[in-house]
Amino acid sequence: MNILATPRLALRTVEAADAPFYLELVNDPDFIANIGDRGIRTLEQACLHIENGPVKMQEALGHAIWLVALRDSGVAIGMCGLIKRDTLAEVDIGYAFLPAWRGQGYALEAASGVLAYARDTLGLARLLAIASPGNAASHALLEKLGLRFEKIVHLAPEDTGTRLYAMELCATA
Repeated sequence: MNILATPRLALRTVEAADAPFYLELVNDPDFIANIGDRGIRTLEQACLHIENGPVKMQEALGHAIWLVALRDSGVAIGMCGLIKRDTLAEVDIGYAFLPAWRGQGYALEAASGVLAYARDTLGLARLLAIASPGNAASHALLEKLGLRFEKIVHLAPEDTGTRLYAMELCATA
């Protein structure tokens, strides 16, 4: 299902057919270092993770992490979307891109579209984001989007600390 489009990108729901791309993305060394090792090593595991993660979240909440593709060619280059984690009180924006597509403004473009969608379509009042302490590129991107660092949080017992960012999207009633 198509979610939104930007001048260069199309964001849509992830599906089982995207498993090869998903497998490549979650095993990228930077993904593992900055987001975490999901332990997904086979296409079957990728399909199960897609079904039990983004597909279920989209069905239950009307949002999830979405596939980001080039509008012109349909080539999958990354993921960006809205995630509701059990460990955070509110929805957060997340993103990850394959190495060949980093540094070209695609993450900013996709995340800007997702932020507008969160505000204008979903009516979210506040948006969170998390980033590893050493991920300077994500810190800069989140601040460029208008999110501000709030505090260090521990999302799991073994978590040594994750930077939490937040942004007010609209006035609450």
